[in-house]
Amino acid sequence: MRIRTSRRLWNRAGIPAVGAFVVALPVAGFFGFAEAITTATPPVNPRADAIVVLTGGSARIDGALKLLDEGRATRLLISGVNPIVTSADLANLVAGDLRDDLACCVDLGRQANDTVGNATEAREWAEANGFSSLIVVTSNYHMPRSMTELAGAMPTVDLIPFPVSNPELHISDWWQNSATFTLLVREYGKYLLAKARRLLPGEIQARAAG
Repeated sequence: MRIRTSRRLWNRAGIPAVGAFVVALPVAGFFGFAEAITTATPPVNPRADAIVVLTGGSARIDGALKLLDEGRATRLLISGVNPIVTSADLANLVAGDLRDDLACCVDLGRQANDTVGNATEAREWAEANGFSSLIVVTSNYHMPRSMTELAGAMPTVDLIPFPVSNPELHISDWWQNSATFTLLVREYGKYLLAKARRLLPGEIQARAAG
């Protein structure tokens, strides 16, 4: 009798409580994720061997080129450039005073199709040039996942995040804008998958990334 009573109590109270906890955990994680993004600021005086910027908007490339122009690093990789995009096309996207840096000190990576590919491309470029530290430039909402993928691909390289803001996104009040809210939810899901994949053995991890 007591066993049956305990089971009934568990079914009525225990299972719903566990279910609520399972739902609440990722929700709380999302709010922490969103808070980290809205409060993220670039470091004041970043210095590294080189810079890598992940394509996805002119604000990212402008930000990376400004760092290069300020002498924060000696070389820049723009990772994930569409094969049909030329250097002249990129020059049209950036401020005029930064175009000289684009011509002299920038390498275009054309192999990456996603963030996992960006990490692989950046690692190969860093290894080929002997870089042991990189400033990573990408959008603030994309930075957590980017750092996860890049750190996994090159754990011995010092990575300095440099988040930039897209002026067209309402990140600071994301809960009031449905498009921005949807973007953050989607990015949070991808971030969790990236973190989970890092826990897998190397061979399985590679297959999951592919």
